[in-house]
Amino acid sequence: MNNYSVVNLLDTYSIKRLFDIFENEAKEVRLVGGCIRDALLGKETKDIDVAAKVQPDEIIRILDKHKIQYENFAYKYGSIIAIIEDQKFQITTLREDINQMGRHTNIIFTDDWKKDAERRDFTINAMYLSSDGTIKDYFNGQRDIAESKLQFIGNIDERIQEDYLRIFRYYRFLGIFEKPQIIDNYELILHRYCNEALNNLSNDIIRTEILKMFNNPFALNSFCNQLNP
Repeated sequence: MNNYSVVNLLDTYSIKRLFDIFENEAKEVRLVGGCIRDALLGKETKDIDVAAKVQPDEIIRILDKHKIQYENFAYKYGSIIAIIEDQKFQITTLREDINQMGRHTNIIFTDDWKKDAERRDFTINAMYLSSDGTIKDYFNGQRDIAESKLQFIGNIDERIQEDYLRIFRYYRFLGIFEKPQIIDNYELILHRYCNEALNNLSNDIIRTEILKMFNNPFALNSFCNQLNP
C-alpha cells in the first residue's frame, strides 16, 4: 500500500519554494484539488494546482521578481503556469464562473475561498491545503473520500449542463475507489444527459478522458456502468 501523505506533499522542495515565495510577499496561496485528494488516498501526484488570493498581474510580478519561469496562455481565466524545479504549478486566482458553457466561462475574481470551491465539480476536488498542513474542506470531501463516495457540489443537473464533460469525469473518478458508494439517482440523472454529452463534446476530449480512466488503480469501476441506458 502506498504510504504517501499530505506530509510528503508539503515536504516537496518545489512546493516549499512556492509557499515561501508568496508568503514572503504576504500573499495567501493554497494547494487545491487533485493533489490533496491523491495524498489523502496515499497516492503521489504530478499535477499540482494552486489557488491564490492574488490577482493575475500580481502573480506575474511576484514570479518575475523571484526569477521564476512561467507561462500565461490562460491569463484570461486567471491562471498562470509557474515552473519550479521542473515542476509545473497551475496558479489560479480565486474566482467565480459565470454563464459556463463547457470549457468556456466568464469569470469574476473573488477573495472568498468558499465561492472558489463552489465552482469545482466534486467534493473530493474542492479541498485546500495551506503550508502549515491545514485543510479547508467546505463540502466534506475528506468524509466522502473515507466513505468512497463521489458527490457533485451543488445541483447535479445544473452542474452537468454547465459542462457535459463532468459525466465522463464522474466515471473516471469512480476508478480511484476500490468499492465506490453510488449515490441514489445519480445513474438515472447521468444517463439523461448522455446524448447531449456526446453531441457537445469532441471525440478527442472524450478519448482523453477515457484514457485517463485506464490509469486509475481500480479502472474497472469506471466501466462497470454503461453511459447509455
